[in-house]
Amino acid sequence: CSSLAIGTTTGYRLFSLSSVEQLDQVHESNEIPDVYIVERLFSSSLVVVVSHAKPQQMNVYHFKKGTEICNYSYSSNILSIRLNRQRLVVCLEESIYIHNIKDMKLLKTILDTPPNATGLCALSINHANSYLAYPGSATSGEIALYDGNTLKTACTIPAHDGPLAALTFNSTGSKLASASEKGTVIRVFSIPGGQKLYEFRRGMKRYVNISSLVFSMDSQFLCASSNTETVHIFKLEHLTDSRPEEPPTWSGYMGKMFQAATNYLPAQVSGMMNQDRAFATVRLNISGQKNICALSTIQKLPRLLVTTSDGHLYIYNLDPQDGGECVLIKKHSLLGSGKVEENKENDLQPPLPQSYAATVARQSTVPSTSTMPGYSEDGGALRGEVIPEHEFATGPVCLDDENEFPPVSI
Repeated sequence: CSSLAIGTTTGYRLFSLSSVEQLDQVHESNEIPDVYIVERLFSSSLVVVVSHAKPQQMNVYHFKKGTEICNYSYSSNILSIRLNRQRLVVCLEESIYIHNIKDMKLLKTILDTPPNATGLCALSINHANSYLAYPGSATSGEIALYDGNTLKTACTIPAHDGPLAALTFNSTGSKLASASEKGTVIRVFSIPGGQKLYEFRRGMKRYVNISSLVFSMDSQFLCASSNTETVHIFKLEHLTDSRPEEPPTWSGYMGKMFQAATNYLPAQVSGMMNQDRAFATVRLNISGQKNICALSTIQKLPRLLVTTSDGHLYIYNLDPQDGGECVLIKKHSLLGSGKVEENKENDLQPPLPQSYAATVARQSTVPSTSTMPGYSEDGGALRGEVIPEHEFATGPVCLDDENEFPPVSI
């Protein structure tokens, strides 16, 4: 959540998200037209690009040096790419390819996966838990969980009745959130066991297409956006641990009785009763556009970022204590010069309490290279099926220095 990559008809652009006021463009490339996939490895110089001109080819670049590291061609169009410090995953409609990111060699091919027209898959950003999740069925909401380190199937999670529409891991790879094509219920599971931890109801009145599902870095919040104008943010907490003691009123008494009754009901029924509604919401001034959200800490405060397909970035303040309606504080144009289009008088607002930032403030220092496993890790011992036409990289991938990686959370 520290940078933004966009593909355009002329190439791609990379932006830094370190400031609310200023949108800094890190890099712009116009060498490849019609880019529809651009994935950057955290804040490093490695970027993976796929264009409509060659939809079956993946190009890997070191953008600071302006050099191509390697390129691979596949049997059908590339639908999505995911990567962390250990693995690079390429998803086609009916197969998935797992590369060792140290040298870009192909480690494993998962063949004959259920038809996956949208290329739906998720990879944990924590390389120590390189779990991969993808649809295990084209007709039901079954999730196939695969261990990208051991290259073995971990488990299968019966997450929803209908086909899946969204999948995402939290930052440590210990939780997985999912939504079906109906988009009414979002569930969170433990990884690698697959036990259901939370169930959130987005709404009951209408089905929606959830386009973005993302955890905050501290796993306290889960954000879901769709083709509607409302973005929902849920708080992952146990109500029995977080709410104050109910007052001795009739409603409080009945609430306790209702809660106690759920312990004697079937799991399916009690689960429905314990669903939580959104902790915070955002009302976008657009509807029907695809968008991508992120929950990030910028200038020591929690923010909600919404990027829309028409080329705008919206930045909202998120109150982690009281939730409610999030306040829009900036709107940036991603296709123009990068200048701020809207600048609200934020200086007139009273200073925010310390607890506002303290709940999600994270350490920003980078560990020494001796404690940070990166490209130096020897992760290529295991090999899977190899595609003959793939040409392996002649040497290991090397970036300028290991400090290009984000901090490692222990």
